[in-house]
Amino acid sequence: MKTTTSILSLRGFALAVAAGATLLAGCATGPNANPADPIEPFNREVFRINEDLDKGVLKPVAQTYVDVVPSPARTAVSNFFSNAGDVYSAVNNLLQLKGTAALEDTMRVAINTVLGLGGLIDIASDAGLPKHKEDFGQTLGVWGVPSGPYIVWPLLGPSTARDTVGFLVDWQMDPLTYWHDSAITYSLAALRVVDVRANLLGASNVFEQAAVDKYTFLRDAYLQRRRYLIYDGNLPEDQDNKTSPDTGDTTVSPYHRFTPNWPVFRR
Repeated sequence: MKTTTSILSLRGFALAVAAGATLLAGCATGPNANPADPIEPFNREVFRINEDLDKGVLKPVAQTYVDVVPSPARTAVSNFFSNAGDVYSAVNNLLQLKGTAALEDTMRVAINTVLGLGGLIDIASDAGLPKHKEDFGQTLGVWGVPSGPYIVWPLLGPSTARDTVGFLVDWQMDPLTYWHDSAITYSLAALRVVDVRANLLGASNVFEQAAVDKYTFLRDAYLQRRRYLIYDGNLPEDQDNKTSPDTGDTTVSPYHRFTPNWPVFRR
């Protein structure tokens, strides 16, 4: 009962944040603003700052990391962070009532932590256990929480009001944030950023060459990708290219397929 109450409280909080952000965005912009991106001028400026930071700092550091650190060591680092990610993927799969996926993620963490030297070696994948990437932003979407406006955050990049709440919750669930030594926590966070950026070097080069309007390209790709993930790739036929005029998100919650008698999970 206590767990159910906590889940409903989280959902209510996320709904309030998404609704409040949408109202504030509506007040801050004109009636002709993009419904999915009502604070576009602000977002574009943050995007420009992030791009300058990436070109001046993050990308050079990531490239140096790739040039200096041997590939096996980089793979071990990626596996370590991936193993930590399986922890909150398991929790989010459970919250989405995906019991099989939650069990598989839990088994992945156990196997890779015990037999894979703390997650440095991905034994679970070699054993045939699939990896499921879930986050609390997806969970909120499955519960029927609207996305709210598109937001570009400094350093963190593209998000929405809903995904911002999801990020904060996932951060609290991340086992790597529970070190008592803050120096270790910050060092791990910095290494994770470098690892992620290094893994995106190839994709960013294609992005820089292909995109005419990089901001619009990234925004549309992000929103479409998030919808795809919420539905696990199984978008309803009438929702494939439809977005809500209020939120830029799909207008029908996928959760209605599993909980038709639970009004609290409906929009």
